[in-house]
Amino acid sequence: MNLKPLLLAVTLSLTLGGCMVGPDYQKPPMSLPMGFKEGLQWQRAVANPQGALASQWWLEYHDPLLTELIQRSATANPSIDAAEAAYRLAQAQVSSSRAGLWPTLGAGLSGTRGVGGSSSSGSSTSTGGGVVNVVSATLTASWEPDLWGQVRRGIESSNATAQASDALLAGVRLSISSSVASNYLGLRQLDIDIGLLQQQQQINQQLLDMIQAQYQQGTAANDQLLQAQDQLSSVVAALQTAQRSREQYEHALAVLVGVAPAQLSIEPKAQYTFVVPRPPLSLPSNLLLRRPDVVAAERNAAAANAKIGVAEAAFFPTLDLTAEAGYRASALGGLFSVPNRIWTLGPALAATLFDGGAREAAVQQAQASYDQDAANYRGTVLSALQNVEDNLSAINHLNVQADTYQQIYTRNQQLFGSQEAQLKAGTVSQQNVLTQQLILLQTEQNLRDTQAQLSQGSVALIQSLGGGWGL
Repeated sequence: MNLKPLLLAVTLSLTLGGCMVGPDYQKPPMSLPMGFKEGLQWQRAVANPQGALASQWWLEYHDPLLTELIQRSATANPSIDAAEAAYRLAQAQVSSSRAGLWPTLGAGLSGTRGVGGSSSSGSSTSTGGGVVNVVSATLTASWEPDLWGQVRRGIESSNATAQASDALLAGVRLSISSSVASNYLGLRQLDIDIGLLQQQQQINQQLLDMIQAQYQQGTAANDQLLQAQDQLSSVVAALQTAQRSREQYEHALAVLVGVAPAQLSIEPKAQYTFVVPRPPLSLPSNLLLRRPDVVAAERNAAAANAKIGVAEAAFFPTLDLTAEAGYRASALGGLFSVPNRIWTLGPALAATLFDGGAREAAVQQAQASYDQDAANYRGTVLSALQNVEDNLSAINHLNVQADTYQQIYTRNQQLFGSQEAQLKAGTVSQQNVLTQQLILLQTEQNLRDTQAQLSQGSVALIQSLGGGWGL
């Protein structure tokens, strides 16, 4: 047996095995600012050098029910289940790509019986149209060495795709938990609104009853009566809107935790304290690089870059190493004996000489795909910057708005106390006191709504930073 061709092929494959065609990946260049434009206003917050939210950022809101809902969503939300399945699929693709580095082994056992003119099998021969029996047992091996890195570039691409899928899974989890928190806080805002609107309805009804009595006595004009009726109707309509919205928030929370709306009920809580986690004085812009969508976009670019090497490797010849060994005889008995032994061994080198430009087109497609993914990555980073800046801006202004409404509410508390004192002294009417109380309730609603929006805004900021501000 001449082993020189095989040894030459193996030597060649080992020599070239370290070669990989195609460009090595470099992260697409992206210039990030040192900080955020709207981050300067955070100096109004209390400094906390250790301030950083853990992965369970929702614990910072100190609400056991919110924590329970988010934990339920993490195990039962269909979108998370789908993203986890997609990640497992990507991991399986990595294993499939790695399998290309290894030889393929096979085994076979067969037997045939037929009539033939002349045949030979191992040490047995049958002639003259007699019955021919052939029994064989073989082992086969084949291997295509990765001379040009086509398989390794494929593994590189599959790995990057799996990492992108992992980032997308993290993004779905963050999105679902953020949606649960935002919807829950919105529901609690409406709990407060409903309670305040119900009080306003009662006061407007009292005022309407007073004005109706005055109108019947001739001491109030018809215009005053119409205005009082309109004010009551407006509050009733606003109350219906608030109740409808609360029900819809509750329905949304049910779906987020993976149950039908009829299976989830959340008790109203008219007195609720909204929490706003405080970030540190400054937020570095490189926080964005850990956002799930940014990570996924960058990994997709890496996967596309590796596919350029896969396409370029098609220009080079392929080497197939095959071997077969076994036994063949006319009967099963004595099959595994030296005279019945058979074997084949040999390399095969193949190359495509002409394909009408198909390989060149494949390379161009791979390069265009990379350029597209690199551009998408830069666009994702820019969108992330805008998202954070928008949320920072919203929180900055909501902070000022909340402070302003707090001042208005405090002044109206003083005015209402003054009106009550004057009522006891007999210098103002009950109607004046009720009117002032109505104004107080409206200013309280403005304050509480702003506090709720500020808490919801902090959730949006946490989400836009990829789950908090801890590096």
